[in-house]
Amino acid sequence: MNYLTGLDWAIILFYFAVIAGISYWAVKTKHKTNAEDYFLAGRHLGWFIVGASIFASNIGSEHLVGLAGSGATDGVALAHYELHAWCLLVLGWVMAPFFMRSKVFTMPEFLEKRFTPKARTVLSVISLIAYILTKIAVGIYAGGVVFRALLPEIHFLGMDTFWIGSILLIVLTGIYTILGGLRAVVYTETLQTFVKIIGAIMVTYFGLKALGGFDKLKEICGSEMFNLWKPIVPHGLQGTWAPVNEPGRIAWYFNDRYPWPGMLLCAPIIGLWYWCTDQYIVQRVLAARDERQGRRGTIFAGFLKLTPVFLFIIPGMICFALAKSGLNPSLHSELFDASGHLIRDRAQAAFPLLVMHVLPIGVRGIVVAGLLAALMSALAGVFNASSSLFTMDFYSRFKPSASQAQLVWVGRAATVVMVIIGLLWIPVIQGGRGLYDYLQGIQAYLAPPIFVVFFFGVFMKRLNGPGCLATLITGFAMGLFRLAVDTPVKLMGTPYAEGSFLWVVNNIFFQYYSLLITVVCIAVFIIVSYATRQPDYAKIGGLTFSTMTEEDRQATRATWSTKDVLLSILLVALIISIYLYFTG
Repeated sequence: MNYLTGLDWAIILFYFAVIAGISYWAVKTKHKTNAEDYFLAGRHLGWFIVGASIFASNIGSEHLVGLAGSGATDGVALAHYELHAWCLLVLGWVMAPFFMRSKVFTMPEFLEKRFTPKARTVLSVISLIAYILTKIAVGIYAGGVVFRALLPEIHFLGMDTFWIGSILLIVLTGIYTILGGLRAVVYTETLQTFVKIIGAIMVTYFGLKALGGFDKLKEICGSEMFNLWKPIVPHGLQGTWAPVNEPGRIAWYFNDRYPWPGMLLCAPIIGLWYWCTDQYIVQRVLAARDERQGRRGTIFAGFLKLTPVFLFIIPGMICFALAKSGLNPSLHSELFDASGHLIRDRAQAAFPLLVMHVLPIGVRGIVVAGLLAALMSALAGVFNASSSLFTMDFYSRFKPSASQAQLVWVGRAATVVMVIIGLLWIPVIQGGRGLYDYLQGIQAYLAPPIFVVFFFGVFMKRLNGPGCLATLITGFAMGLFRLAVDTPVKLMGTPYAEGSFLWVVNNIFFQYYSLLITVVCIAVFIIVSYATRQPDYAKIGGLTFSTMTEEDRQATRATWSTKDVLLSILLVALIISIYLYFTG
């Protein structure tokens, strides 16, 4: 393998110097001790910064490692998750006006205004646990995978390249996030967005050049890897619902890796939860100067969100094709075993491996800077979101007399704690079976109750605080139970006794279990709400569609424009076009 040269390192160091300069500017900006400025960048961001920041926060480790790796192993099958860019339109046109009108800092704070303080506390707990299990853990793990692919084997103080890279990445990201707050995060993310896009374009260009063109890629990969549906439903409708033909398994088990009913029904629930209710994403919209800028930011982010299909999945497929064809013997030995079978774990590093094998000196440094940008921006976003949740939803409520400066410092301390917890969580995710499967599974178990209380809460004014609390607790308990059942099997590799209750739970496909949680949560929300007293509609004015005043409606409509509507329609048309192109 060609490792980084002096010129590559010089480019990478220059990139870090620019990031440091932006962070220093953010620290020195006036009013830096104001909580609104630290956590929401003063609520003055324009649409370009909002959209670029949303995209940069999303495009992180799960794309560099998980999504590109899935391209190498399964082709475009998991592009379904990336084509949920339409969810950003739901955020901008439907949900954001309620969030921005309420003037909240966090999503749990919105639940308090809509329902009760207890709902806020429970959601804060769920969100913090979700960040630890998904975004922080995944980011650290991916950082180690990337550094192990980029650097020769290094041993220092008992640590190998994986641990050294993970710690270095998380410490550097933590420093500029702690010092600069959201202002540092969003402006560095704007730069990182373009570094990532340019880097991914270079990888695709030089990868296709080494392979012999796009037609050669399609020839080597075959039609199945270029079909969004065949890898998901390899045996058609009957295969999707057919039971596994093994003794002891009953008829309602499902044997496909990603069957279409799960992808059709469950994936949008996860998408709407992530894009429309997650603090990690919505915080950028809350920082916009007004509804129009926030909405335009989501539309802009929606267009950017379509690029990962081509910037990460296709490079993963290129890496697979170069290895399978033998055009790059080194890649072949990296990804295939002696019997010619693809090693799925090694394919997780498809993107950084392609960087090291096909890019020329100098260009390699630019793209590695893009890799680091993706990893750092994702971690920076979750660090800031986590500190916001802890500070505004716990500390400020228990110590309401705290000064603005104290809130900022508590936020910084919370970030440090999240960094430490993230480092301690690395061995857990190392025991998983694959990064993208791990991530989607965790989200599928934790997303349903949050999705239900936000969307049903906005559309149905009769739903109340007791119903919301019961829904959150029930859904969270069901998700944690499934995680508690799955984790020992993932870590130790020892399955439960076949036919036992725990074996049944462990073997239900994760998307179907997620749908079960969703159905239960909807039922609990409605039944408990209608069995208890109706909410005080005067107190939730403007927080649901039915309790909006005419003044609220006119204020929101005044922010609409023909250009925004046409761009939204164009985005939907592009999504449909991509589906049609990748459907054979």
